Amino acid sequence: MNLKDVRAIITGGASGLGGATAAMLAEHGASVAIFDRDEAGGRAHAEAIGGQFYLVDVADDASVAAAIDAGERDGGIARILVNCAGVAPAIKTVNKEGQPHPLDAFRRAIEVNLVGTFNVVAKFAARLASVEPIGEERGVIVNTASVAAFDGQIGQAAYAASKAGVAGMTLPLARDLAQHRIRVVTIAPGIFLTPMLRSLPQAAQDSLGLQVPHPSRLGRPEEYAHLVESVIANPMLNGEVIRLDGAIRMAPR
Repeated sequence: MNLKDVRAIITGGASGLGGATAAMLAEHGASVAIFDRDEAGGRAHAEAIGGQFYLVDVADDASVAAAIDAGERDGGIARILVNCAGVAPAIKTVNKEGQPHPLDAFRRAIEVNLVGTFNVVAKFAARLASVEPIGEERGVIVNTASVAAFDGQIGQAAYAASKAGVAGMTLPLARDLAQHRIRVVTIAPGIFLTPMLRSLPQAAQDSLGLQVPHPSRLGRPEEYAHLVESVIANPMLNGEVIRLDGAIRMAPR
């Protein structure tokens, strides 16, 4: 699919993996719609890349529906969706004081990372199914899981469960949407230099990077965006979860 003038939605597109992906798509001539809760950052990034910003909570049904309606009015029906919006709580099942994991925190991780991803996928695909294909496909969905889906660490029960759900629904989504000629692929990043990691001391960043077998460093958001570009370009990539992690397998902590 040629990206020029194609409408694309990026959730979590204000910064990090989503921000790099939004910039990559804009550089290739796509019309980019950033869906994010960070209004200031999202508007600034959209302005910088020539896209549009929509204030969206992916876990809220009405919020997503309204943003898709507005985005369609502004730039037409999107053919590309990249879901990067997410939260990453770090809470043990039982803390040092013997208190259980707060259920609302567990539920919020599932609501944003898993339910939110599906919410946007379903609404995006329903709109896209009504337009004519370009060649042999109508469009592409790229979801974001994490290596935590497979080797979650201590304190990652909620996060790992949510990302395992994203990985687990990849194949059934691809099978569901095959009749509409819409592909679905999930990327499972390892340790990437996102805004959260940038807030850590440099020594901590370096230590995390050394855990990666090769290259022994933190992943760059642009490398995630490059894989998104490759997924879009290759029509035989469908129904698969791709680890992007430098061969890391996470230790318990």
